[in-house]
Amino acid sequence: MEKADLSHHILSRFNADLERVRSNVLQMGGLVEEQLAQAVNALVMGDSAAAELVARNDHRVNAMEVSIDEDCNRILATRAPTAGDLRLIVAIIKAITDLERIGDEAEKIGYIGSRLATMERPADRYREIKHLGRLVEEMVHDALDSLARLDADAAVAVAKRDRLVDEEYEALQRQCITFMMEDPRSIRRALDVLWVGRAIERIGDHAKNICEYVIYMVHGKDVRHVKLEDVEEQLRARANRDE
Repeated sequence: MEKADLSHHILSRFNADLERVRSNVLQMGGLVEEQLAQAVNALVMGDSAAAELVARNDHRVNAMEVSIDEDCNRILATRAPTAGDLRLIVAIIKAITDLERIGDEAEKIGYIGSRLATMERPADRYREIKHLGRLVEEMVHDALDSLARLDADAAVAVAKRDRLVDEEYEALQRQCITFMMEDPRSIRRALDVLWVGRAIERIGDHAKNICEYVIYMVHGKDVRHVKLEDVEEQLRARANRDE
């Protein structure tokens, strides 16, 4: 094989490795999305069996994280990627950590949901949890979509929605505290609802983190401690310069 053919072969193998890892990350993200939706739905519907199943299936997410991490380490060791390819690998390693933690939070919701299913359901049928869960499910989905398309502008827009999630969680906190003060018998259930709300809010934080990794992948800029409005302005200014 001539040198030019060998170089082309090596590059093709490298690109195939990167694409496989990226595809596996999105597959892991889809599994995490499914776990979250099932956990919230099981809690709202009072389905103890479904909630326990979500909790028991967390091992699948963990296994995918380990597999993808091993692939990334192998690529780093054997391919020595640079520039954009290196950023992609680094961002993927960080993203799968957040996806695994989303899986952990879904597992926690599953366990608490199975316990709440044994209690009398409130009149509102956990309406606030259902609403907060829907907001975060959409946020996770859109964060993964921005990752799939490497769309930094979309990633910024998704990350900004974390503020709404925080506001809704704070409202849930106030409601639960009111319930506990008015009826001490509701304390156990209200505390469980608070733990679920906290888990969902944390999932929103992890989705925001993934969006920040997308911006890093695309522009090579670490925006973890930068105001999102400033990030938007910087990206807009860069786009204007490129026109």
